[in-house]
Amino acid sequence: MPSYTPPLRDMQFVMHELLNAGEELKPMARYADVDADTMNAVLEEGGKFASEVIFPLNKSGDEEGCKLDQATHAVTTPKGFKQAYEQYIAGGWPGLSGDAEYGGQGLPLLVNQCFYEMLNSANQAWTMYPGLTHGAHAALHAHGTDEQKATYLKKMTTGEWTGTMCLTEPHCGTDLGLMRTKAEPQPDGTYRITGQKIFISAGEHDMAGNIIHLVLARVTDAPPGIKGVSLFIVPKFLVNKDGSLGERNGIYCGGLEHKMGIHGNATCQMVLDGAVGTMVGQPNKGMQGMFVMMNAARLGVGNQSLGLTEVAYQNALAYAKDRIQMRSLSGPKAKDKPADPIIVHPDVRKMLLTAKAYAEGGRALAMFCALLLDKVHYHPDEKVRKESDEMLSLLTPIVKAFLTDNGHIATNACMQVFGGHGFIKEWGMEQFVRDNRINMIYEGTNTIQSLDLLGRKVLGNNGATLAKFGKLVGKLVAEEGVNEKMAEFINPLAYLGDQMTKFTTEIGFKGFQNPDEVGAAAVDYLRVAGHLVFGYFWARMAQVALRQIAEGNTDPFYQAKLQTARFYFARLFPETATLMRTARAGSKVLMDTDAALA
Repeated sequence: MPSYTPPLRDMQFVMHELLNAGEELKPMARYADVDADTMNAVLEEGGKFASEVIFPLNKSGDEEGCKLDQATHAVTTPKGFKQAYEQYIAGGWPGLSGDAEYGGQGLPLLVNQCFYEMLNSANQAWTMYPGLTHGAHAALHAHGTDEQKATYLKKMTTGEWTGTMCLTEPHCGTDLGLMRTKAEPQPDGTYRITGQKIFISAGEHDMAGNIIHLVLARVTDAPPGIKGVSLFIVPKFLVNKDGSLGERNGIYCGGLEHKMGIHGNATCQMVLDGAVGTMVGQPNKGMQGMFVMMNAARLGVGNQSLGLTEVAYQNALAYAKDRIQMRSLSGPKAKDKPADPIIVHPDVRKMLLTAKAYAEGGRALAMFCALLLDKVHYHPDEKVRKESDEMLSLLTPIVKAFLTDNGHIATNACMQVFGGHGFIKEWGMEQFVRDNRINMIYEGTNTIQSLDLLGRKVLGNNGATLAKFGKLVGKLVAEEGVNEKMAEFINPLAYLGDQMTKFTTEIGFKGFQNPDEVGAAAVDYLRVAGHLVFGYFWARMAQVALRQIAEGNTDPFYQAKLQTARFYFARLFPETATLMRTARAGSKVLMDTDAALA
């Protein structure tokens, strides 16, 4: 059976020693009373909930799955899921970073990020039920009317009601301009919505009293394409003026998707049969509200793979220390045993260190983005808010795509450490692989994220935002450029920083002549950008570790961090050279292939 220990020490390292979160949060009045001890204590308790309450349900939930009653359209979640959710509410966890006016605790989004990483390590399928509510809450908070906020936000903050996002239809996925769901205006200002949605995570379940669906649909006579899409609140149960639940609405689960992974989450085919909805925002401006949800979800999906990378690594490490097989090539290491533990073998260590480097690098990036999000929402300086939003916009597709791709690499590597046992269900490793696989697909496939990064976030403003991240790299290089102990980290980072400008300009010029060049280069480009970002954070983590060691700190944590940084720069970071070469190969070898693909 697998196990899980919350990585609290590394979270504290990133929060307090790398990001200096206390000082960064101090200018925000909302967090005036939040100190390091408070954040640490909250995460310690959150780790207990994750490891003791929902982790034990991960394997059983995967095996049992969800069940749909075709007659009533009711979905039953796996045994223990509902009870765990009741404990989640009783502990006040849903409103951890929510506004106090809606019943939240008002703690930093940074703390919520760490808590959700632990939940995702423990049980991604369960975590998706409350997790999706955050995005729906954010969309209503940003674009809802005062009446809509008063009706829905408090009970979504406290977890009494959950939320979903209903976008995809059977004939269209990411291309939402093709959607057919219709919304007919009614005399009372509501709309009657008819259509079908598919792949709706947590679309129907028995864990909460109401489910608040945010649905994209077309108002009668709306313009064609994406410019004719509006956003609607469509609750499972209508809500009376006094806040009590009214009659069942015309939205229900018509079928459950049979999936490769995340079996414990109800992924639903949702039918809207004249369902009553109220519009969020302006007619034909639905994507403004939906993008709030989608961006939150993209950061959340990256966090899902971060969680799975961590738990897969922990279990592979424990197995590698215990499993004996063959002798070390350099001579026996466990002379009292008939064979050595497999952790002595170089390639086993490479697989373990790959997962460790991707987990700890991903954690640094994800927590940095959460801190940016805190600044976007609550910093008193408008300039800081704007600059933080711009940087977060650049990093969001990297978090979604790079962390999930890395999760795929890491969970597969960790399964490989187990050999044949990794392929057997009882060890739990193959579930981590299966569960992670969806993360590369939903909330915009990783190819879509790559096109977004290169086409919109980089070339869309002639590399201006990328240059701002480059300044962070440049500042670090200037600080440590003459420090010999930092050379193995700074030199490759500085080189890639210089190459990135030339690489981007070249792809942009080719794309101006032929747009297919951008599509051909985008996936490789995002991975190069991901390594630039990871390289920056790994160099900074090495910087902190070296300073602690120089000051006489004998905590082995810092030696471990330094050794992992060395592995990352020696074994993973050099992938960028190959990626830049393949990106420069151009679109002709892809598009001039009609005979090959006939």
